[in-house]
Amino acid sequence: MHTDFTNNSNTAFSHPDHPPATITEHRGIRYLHLGTKWVQGAMRIDKPDAIELEYVQMMMMWMLFKPQPKRIVQLGLGSAALTKFSYRRFPETSVAVAELNPNIIAICGAQFALPPNDARLDVREMNALDFVLDTSNHGTVDVLQVDLYDEEARGPVLDTPEFYQACFDCLSDDGIMTTNVFGDFSSYDKNLQAMELVFDAVVWVPELQDENIVVLAFKKSPSLDFSDLYERAAAIKKQYNLPAKNWVNGLKQWMLDQQ
Repeated sequence: MHTDFTNNSNTAFSHPDHPPATITEHRGIRYLHLGTKWVQGAMRIDKPDAIELEYVQMMMMWMLFKPQPKRIVQLGLGSAALTKFSYRRFPETSVAVAELNPNIIAICGAQFALPPNDARLDVREMNALDFVLDTSNHGTVDVLQVDLYDEEARGPVLDTPEFYQACFDCLSDDGIMTTNVFGDFSSYDKNLQAMELVFDAVVWVPELQDENIVVLAFKKSPSLDFSDLYERAAAIKKQYNLPAKNWVNGLKQWMLDQQ
């Protein structure tokens, strides 16, 4: 979650009863807002399927552990960066999204190059909590990407142990959840403690430039062989052009900090 004070463009999608979705553009990057200064996502206009923001790239850290998921679910669409990347770069994978705000869905289709739903892509206008509580989704998700913020961005809008238990229930046996935590500093401890009550292993890596931290929560604790992880990181960089070596460095630093 970043702030941006440039307002070169201000196209609004304003379905009633939901925060309006607006855009600004600066130096070739289009930013998504919900009627406030807070940036909810971004897209480089000449590279619409690339992931522009560092913390959003970091939410792909699951690739170090699960190179070919069968089903990816996104809670909170944002600017559709994760959704588009997952859909385009994992052609054998089904991708589903739960997004409550119809203005976000509309603006992503119109301004952020979100493709229409098809046999592999299912963007639903629905509450993320309803999705994870639906027992038909339990045990079906290999990767769950959670980025749930309102227009004020004080912290995740769903942050209870009960919510994270439902996320855990949605995961397959060795499934992974990645989530972005940003906002008031009290939200960091609250969310991490709630996840640690539920998941077998929880690790987190701070963003290099801002105050986001990205959390990896494992249904089943993985083995961390850093020589293997660096090899996978090199392959990810070569194939997907993501800075995966930085992710492994962050995981290694996290382990050192826990000692």
